[in-house]
Amino acid sequence: MRQQICVVLGAAIGISAFAMSVSAAPPQAWKAGAASVVITPEKNIWMAGYASRTKPAEGKETDLYGKALAFEDAGGTRLVVVTLDLIGIPRTLRKNLEKRCGEAYKLSPEGLLLNASHTHSGPEFRVDRAPWDDGNLRPSHDAEEYGKQLEEKLIKLVGEAIGKFAPAKLGYTHARAGFAMNRRLPTAKGYQNSPNPDGPVDQSVPVLRVVGEDGKLRAVVFGYACHNTSLSLYKWNADYAGYAQEFIQAEHPGTIALFMMGCGGDQNPYPRKSVEMAQQHGRALANAVETALAVAPREVKGPLRAAFGEVDLDYDVIPTKEEFQKRLESKNKVEADHAKRFLGRIEAGETLPTKYPCPIQVVRFGDDIVLAAIGGETCIDYSLRLKKELAGKAIVWVAGYCNDVMGYVPSRRVREEGGYEATEAMRYSRTHPAPWAPTLEEKIIGKVHELDRQLTRSRTNQ
Repeated sequence: MRQQICVVLGAAIGISAFAMSVSAAPPQAWKAGAASVVITPEKNIWMAGYASRTKPAEGKETDLYGKALAFEDAGGTRLVVVTLDLIGIPRTLRKNLEKRCGEAYKLSPEGLLLNASHTHSGPEFRVDRAPWDDGNLRPSHDAEEYGKQLEEKLIKLVGEAIGKFAPAKLGYTHARAGFAMNRRLPTAKGYQNSPNPDGPVDQSVPVLRVVGEDGKLRAVVFGYACHNTSLSLYKWNADYAGYAQEFIQAEHPGTIALFMMGCGGDQNPYPRKSVEMAQQHGRALANAVETALAVAPREVKGPLRAAFGEVDLDYDVIPTKEEFQKRLESKNKVEADHAKRFLGRIEAGETLPTKYPCPIQVVRFGDDIVLAAIGGETCIDYSLRLKKELAGKAIVWVAGYCNDVMGYVPSRRVREEGGYEATEAMRYSRTHPAPWAPTLEEKIIGKVHELDRQLTRSRTNQ
């Protein structure tokens, strides 16, 4: 308790020092606004994240939230970051919000960034992942209904955040939290989902604070690269990321805390599988944020620049009709079900896709922060590599699970090693006929660099 008080007191001193520089400075170039909305399903619909589930949700442990933090620089360029206590973001949701936010708020596609916390105790609203209707539970129908309600809430949320624009000052610091661990353990039978203390990990906690003219902390966005799988319930729960946000907001009344998932595709929180563990990990992450808030930050200046694009990820060799037919006899039910789905598409006369567009977004806050946002369940190697390759004057922040969470995005290393994240997880998909080709890492990293070069050139030409 004494340690927590010291951390909070130190955070107050750090924010106060930063606030003094705000009041002493001329009118700020930045404007910022934050808003939140409850997105907990009103019905006990099917849950996401664990294939072993056999029934819908049975109530609520915590609420789920959608949160928006809007920025505007001196030139009027805008960015709205939307964080969601959800398993992922369907491509259709991103495209619909992109179009509607452009029409309603004149927000450019590159000015909208969506990130999912990947909680495994939220709703399954991706229609292509929801179980088929059985005439009683109607999970696919419920998923579609929830998705429509969610879109309407998020459109209003973005508008509310923009409507709260007020002069602000931005500051960056970071800390560490130690509960994330690589979950790919090499064994004689291949890579197993178990704690691997020798595997690659990124335990950094980047923190961006937003302080108003009155010197008060108005919003804080923080990141971490770790699956939100501390627990497995039949109740709605935002997992460790949700508890961390709750703890931060309790210590700073009136502040909106937003969690941005990093490249945690091959990382798990340990120990796990209970509410108590989720709360402990949430407290550890919140303490890391408080530690970051306790020190003087690096002031973040403008201008704000952003770029958005897609890169086609090729599938590996796609099975033939005959090969899918053979897989129908597999003792592995997941493999057999995957073969049945795609065999049906072939027999219906459909040509199976050979590639899938992965969204890539790069945002630069002046020369202070470069944020790379990658689609899919991105593995840790992407964060570690980009932090080296983009290193320079700016702090490098890498986020996964952005804009379209279409499946696991292994690095080349993970792809070649095999295992769940590399190939096996694709069998649960109704979208992907085969695993990714080994070229995916170079394509993604190359697209990040391409977009970043665009922003660097535009900065040079200003």
